[in-house]
Amino acid sequence: MIPTMNKHAVFLLAALMPAFVTAEAPKAKKSAMPEGFHELKIGDAAPDFELIGIDEEMHKLQDYAEADLLMIAFLSNHCPTSQAVEGRIKRLVKDYKGKGLKLVAINPNDPAALRPDELGYSKYNDSFPEMKRHAKEQDFNFDYLYDGDTQKTALAYGCLATPHVMIFDKERKLRYQGRLDDSRYADDATATAPDARNAIEALLAGQPVPVEVTKPHGCSTKWIAKRQQVTADNEKWENGEVEVELIDAKGVAALRKNDTKKVRLFNVWATWCGPCVKEFPELVATSRKFGLRDFEFISISMDDPKELPAVKAFLEKYNAIVPDKLKPSLKAEGRKGNAHVFNEASSDALIEALDPEWPGPIPHTLVVAPGGEVIFRHNGEIDGDELRGKILEAMGRFYVPEPEVKP
Repeated sequence: MIPTMNKHAVFLLAALMPAFVTAEAPKAKKSAMPEGFHELKIGDAAPDFELIGIDEEMHKLQDYAEADLLMIAFLSNHCPTSQAVEGRIKRLVKDYKGKGLKLVAINPNDPAALRPDELGYSKYNDSFPEMKRHAKEQDFNFDYLYDGDTQKTALAYGCLATPHVMIFDKERKLRYQGRLDDSRYADDATATAPDARNAIEALLAGQPVPVEVTKPHGCSTKWIAKRQQVTADNEKWENGEVEVELIDAKGVAALRKNDTKKVRLFNVWATWCGPCVKEFPELVATSRKFGLRDFEFISISMDDPKELPAVKAFLEKYNAIVPDKLKPSLKAEGRKGNAHVFNEASSDALIEALDPEWPGPIPHTLVVAPGGEVIFRHNGEIDGDELRGKILEAMGRFYVPEPEVKP
């Protein structure tokens, strides 16, 4: 005979059971990848695609059916690692021309998912029109397709980064995927493991691929969902505070000497100067673009020192705040910010301290390298693209290895 529970025991058990079941239920792990992301495995078939190329033609997987090998290379305009391997990819295409290899590059990135400071190594964003300009300047010898609007192809192929390469055999089965090689630098001498090239050689010779899977390295794919982060970053800039300090010629001379590792952009301006006000958004855009690099925008106002609050209000209106990366170096130099009002009566001492070749009128812009060498100077309203182009030319489009220090 089975003993019966009293009603209080039954009630207590019933009350505890939901909590017990909930505690035992496993929680689903949230994926870091967007919905629809599919990681290809060795032996998987190449997913079909239909993408527009910089030739304004639509390109499908079937268009490349005659090639013995198909290499899909996910590349981008903005990424320094992607830009660094462009030369080796072009050489790969040239070396295997007529030998059965077809290489197709795909830009997977949503251009609206890139913060301004993620463009500090490139003249261009990852938009389709700018893909055309970048490819023309870099003399691409391969098809370059755009997937940024929907990212369906990047999701289907499991694109993790730019660059990320995948090699398919004649039956379009995946035989290699990962990095192009082991170097993030443009210098060929730094690449000691040419994994993609080794895979191509093996496949063309009918041999097994020596290393089938490697880890791609470079800039993560800029998925559409990342637009939220861009919006948050813009809001931070729009609500940022600007520290403004008085400065004399001696202080300007110390900054102009530039005993740092930073490239410094100086701009002399005033709130009452029409061309100064008109060009100022371009200066802020330049500061934001190079916000993750060793770069600093220093503004020197020629307003009456009594108008310092008005200068501060102007700078905050135009979002001339200090990038987060720059703040530790300013603190180490004993500086609160990079915005100043010149507090001497005569501008002669300022001209002598900053740039003796400055003819006198404002606005005046000067860019100096570490150690003070002049990169660019311009009197009058600047062209923002020209300014950023000169800075990028001096700073470089990709990472450069540090020189070896000999004992």
